[in-house]
Amino acid sequence: MKARPLSIFAILYLFVLYAPILLLPIFAFNDGTVIAFPLQGFTTEWFGLLLETPALHEATRNSLVIAVSVAVLATCLGLFAARAATRYRFPAKGGILGFIMLPLVLPEVIVAISLLVVLMQLGLDSGLWSIVLGHTLLCMPFSIAILQGSFSNMDQSLEEAAIDLGETPWSTFRLVTLPLVSPGIIASLLICFTISLDEFIIAFFLSGNAPTLPVYLWGQLRFPARLPMIMALGTILVVLSVVLLVIAETFRRRGLRRAGVKDAGGFL
Repeated sequence: MKARPLSIFAILYLFVLYAPILLLPIFAFNDGTVIAFPLQGFTTEWFGLLLETPALHEATRNSLVIAVSVAVLATCLGLFAARAATRYRFPAKGGILGFIMLPLVLPEVIVAISLLVVLMQLGLDSGLWSIVLGHTLLCMPFSIAILQGSFSNMDQSLEEAAIDLGETPWSTFRLVTLPLVSPGIIASLLICFTISLDEFIIAFFLSGNAPTLPVYLWGQLRFPARLPMIMALGTILVVLSVVLLVIAETFRRRGLRRAGVKDAGGFL
């Protein structure tokens, strides 16, 4: 009985949070340029227009290049940081890890403005590379959080046994550690890719003449006639994000089952 009010609250919270997203596919298939009820009819014209917009293709290409680069870079750095956090003791360990995780609690606009000021002081031009650095800074805490769980759930005696049998630390890491934490690595890659692909504020400040997909969408909101096409693109992005998150959660849970750890919750 006590859990019932909490369940009702959770359902209402999820409805208020995701109800606006449900409007995306409704108006994406609406045969009309006015985003309002009643609907005019059914059409797939707006999805076809996505294939006929060169500026959209360029922005999508930029976002994919950035997202792939960020996913690989943030996961590699997160892998090293997570291993150091779970396997070694060193001075100011807690403070260093807290400093690395700081972007999780800092407002993104503060991070974006700070990075822009640094670039201006150094006399560097913003572009795709600056967005990659900014998104890597933002995604690293997520990667570390995922991979720390993978390392913590792995039996350290397996590494010790491999070294006792004659393996070097590097070969032990490559042949024993990496396969065991590979579900966490895949989950980190997918989560970082999704975050970078959808991120707007840092990209808005650092994009320069190379806009990303979210920045392009922001610019198109000035033209009411193009809103249905934006709805169509938003529908595709939402579906893609959900699919990637489901895959990431699947690999995360597979890693927990492999380690023999009971799952206490996750992304989904």
